[in-house]
Amino acid sequence: MGQIGHDTHMLFIDAFLQNNRLDHVTQVIGYHPTYLDVFLRTQNFILRGDGPLPYDYRHFIAIMAAGRHQCSYLINLQKQEFLLQGGDQTWLKGLSQIPQKLRDLYEINKILAHRPWLLNKSHIEKLTKGKDSWSLAEVVHAIVLLAHFHSLSSFVFGCGVNEEVDRAILASPTSNNSAAAHPGGRSSPTTPTANSEPIVNSTSASSRGTSSPPLRAGSPHSLSASTHYGPVGSPISHNGEVLIVSGNVCSGELEAVGVETLMQRMKSLSERAEEFSAEERTKRFEHVESQSAELLLSPAGMNSTTQIKADIGQFVDDPTFLYQDFARRGEMGDIPTFRVQDYSWDDHGYSLVNRLYNDVGNLLDEKFKTAYNLTYYTMGGRKDVDTSRFRRAIWNYIQCMFGIRHDDYDYGEVNQLLERSLKAFIKSACCFPERVTKKDYDSVLREFKHSEKVHVNLMVLEARMQAELLYALRAVMRYMT
Repeated sequence: MGQIGHDTHMLFIDAFLQNNRLDHVTQVIGYHPTYLDVFLRTQNFILRGDGPLPYDYRHFIAIMAAGRHQCSYLINLQKQEFLLQGGDQTWLKGLSQIPQKLRDLYEINKILAHRPWLLNKSHIEKLTKGKDSWSLAEVVHAIVLLAHFHSLSSFVFGCGVNEEVDRAILASPTSNNSAAAHPGGRSSPTTPTANSEPIVNSTSASSRGTSSPPLRAGSPHSLSASTHYGPVGSPISHNGEVLIVSGNVCSGELEAVGVETLMQRMKSLSERAEEFSAEERTKRFEHVESQSAELLLSPAGMNSTTQIKADIGQFVDDPTFLYQDFARRGEMGDIPTFRVQDYSWDDHGYSLVNRLYNDVGNLLDEKFKTAYNLTYYTMGGRKDVDTSRFRRAIWNYIQCMFGIRHDDYDYGEVNQLLERSLKAFIKSACCFPERVTKKDYDSVLREFKHSEKVHVNLMVLEARMQAELLYALRAVMRYMT
């Protein structure tokens, strides 16, 4: 612990006292103590603070949400918390054993996780009517939990966070006490240090005193050979380029952009005074949107290769319902682009969630702003760098994949600042996190420190969560009016 900063150390102590362990997600986010502080306060509030939902419901909703991305790490953590809150062990046998009220939430869980633009007021109305009806406050609490754990699954896979050994043993009694025996098991790793550089072979604290690396070998911070987990697809040809269907970064990429080039592009963009018409801005958004649809193509039939692990399958219904590019929504083309000028977090979502669910909007707002504005004015070892344009490009690109457009943004900057391999990684982490591999992680932002890559994954988490909440809260508002 002597090698980490004082703020991070104190946050780790608080997290340990709250949870009787220092879990690996907390350790990895510890690279960024300012963000970790609000993350822990928010997560603690929605799971343990005042709110309309019973505590066992909260943890089971978290299990349902993590199940959509087959995130064993979060499922096993929340199963343990569920039982500690006095949850009925029968529920852990699967969705067929849970109360109808919880079962009714699954449709929203599925849509929100993969195609949130399909959510409408009829889904909210269905929950609030009938014998096992939900209050609007309960619906909003559930929506916040679902969005949180969908997005946290993206972070867990994007950073290759490994399961704690003692929890892995509890979840898999036949394991041989080794993280490497776990599906996708990894073995090397890191905890943040004062200068945000990784330490090899650091350990985590737990209630049992068991130590285990927070990140997978063959994952982000590992020095070992690449290890794939989840289904691996075969290359297909598209427009003369070879694309890997499985979620691996595209082959045939443009040359990766170095940090010096990236800094020069950011500087030239900041000096540019050119203004574009509304029509040109729309075209640029649609161009980036259609380009995103060309990445990680998933033809019909690939869904059949999706394999659900045995200890997760009981929490997953309709596993073939996956992300579909907003730009390719086909017969659903009548669904318009979500324009932030018409419904935004600042002007609409924030106040609605605050009104229906205590003051959770204040925590969410602080968390979004912290992730978006977080900067140390460094980039790949260079100092005194204004990274605001790069951060905004990442945030807006993520929300673009969910059909959300910021009218005041020039989406031409996305192609100037985000190399194609980075866009492919972001799309995998957002939309198919269970398919992210070490190769994906290693192939992007090669000059960046691990702490900076963790920051990119925090932006994936928050921009995705905000996108889900915008669609869900708009549906709630339309139901109310």
